[in-house]
Amino acid sequence: MSPTDVLVLDPKTRDRVAEDRELRSRGPVARVDLLGLEAWAVSHPAYLKRLLTDSRVSKDPRRHYPDFEQTVQRWPLWLWIAVENMFTAYGADHRALRKLVGPAFNHRRTQVMRPVIQGITDRLLAQMLAKEKAGAVVDLRADFAQQLPMDVIHHLMGMPVEWQEAMAEPVGKVFSTSLDMAAALKNGEDLAALLTDFVKYKRKHPGDDLTTDLIRARDGENRLSEKQLVDTLILVFSAGYETTVGLIVNTHRNLLTHPRQLEIVHRNPEVMGAAVHETLRRDASVAFLPLRYAVEAIDLPEAGVRIEEYEPILAAYSAAGRHSDVFDQPDVFDVLRPNATSHLAFGHGAHMCLGAPLAVAEAEIATTSFFKAFPDAVIAVDEDQLTPMESIISNSLRELPITRRGKKQTREAA
Repeated sequence: MSPTDVLVLDPKTRDRVAEDRELRSRGPVARVDLLGLEAWAVSHPAYLKRLLTDSRVSKDPRRHYPDFEQTVQRWPLWLWIAVENMFTAYGADHRALRKLVGPAFNHRRTQVMRPVIQGITDRLLAQMLAKEKAGAVVDLRADFAQQLPMDVIHHLMGMPVEWQEAMAEPVGKVFSTSLDMAAALKNGEDLAALLTDFVKYKRKHPGDDLTTDLIRARDGENRLSEKQLVDTLILVFSAGYETTVGLIVNTHRNLLTHPRQLEIVHRNPEVMGAAVHETLRRDASVAFLPLRYAVEAIDLPEAGVRIEEYEPILAAYSAAGRHSDVFDQPDVFDVLRPNATSHLAFGHGAHMCLGAPLAVAEAEIATTSFFKAFPDAVIAVDEDQLTPMESIISNSLRELPITRRGKKQTREAA
């Protein structure tokens, strides 16, 4: 099939694996329709790495996407290109904004956060055990995976408890691809309003946190605008939340549905990090990441493709993670896979995810601790009953009900 034939991406993502397989079959770079916007989706790891480090590829739609104004008025994913932060910055602008946030996610800060993550994890697991004891079904996503990353981000950002409940719904909706334009517009506006009020609060109640650091950079050194400040908070809350939720859910799902692999991890606890990276390779938390733009025409003769100036480019991370040119038996989950860490699930190049080490640490601690608390855990339903998130962007499950091995057998017998 020609790479110029357009594949319409399913907003409900009813079969991610099949859709990614179809995308790869169209070549390393192929046309897709993303909720009415056409783009070049890059699914081959070599081409993806090449374009993610190419200076002719920008993330700044205001400078390099002439259709920007009309797109943000009609496209449900408008917030992904309308924000003004390091996610949509290019060149020197990107480097300056990234420098402000980077220290909060460096190796030292991640190591300092590990006991905090462990404390949150222990508290959540205690609540799950109590819930199970009371006879209720434990949903690993709602009861654990959703709570842990949000609590970690709240700690980093210095957000008091009273703000946290209001944040959960609008942050989660950023990744939805089932909202119509009106709902998507309202959600983005609600989120910006919440964080604008939060900035006002933090100006009066500063602390040792990233929000206070960004406010000082805004107020004291004038290194970013008020919109850039609020939009950077949107980025940190959104990127640090749903992507890590997906990673935690996907890691647990893979281990629970591959008992031999789980046994390897039980016998060799140090392999848990490898299990997390193998999950990132096989089931990237972010399937597609909008958008990039060609600053000038880019010829890819080996792929039979020419990306014209200003055309949108879409990174296809989940499709790349299962590419047979790079990974042997790519659909197989193998915690001992030698090249699993060569995945691109966190991106590549200048825009590689700053929070990657923190996300991996959260997933490692969460999964290790969960299997200590629930050593005989099994998924409470058949695997074909698990439903995916309705999101072209987010690659995860809506829920992951958990029970004990004997209890599932009893339920099935009944």
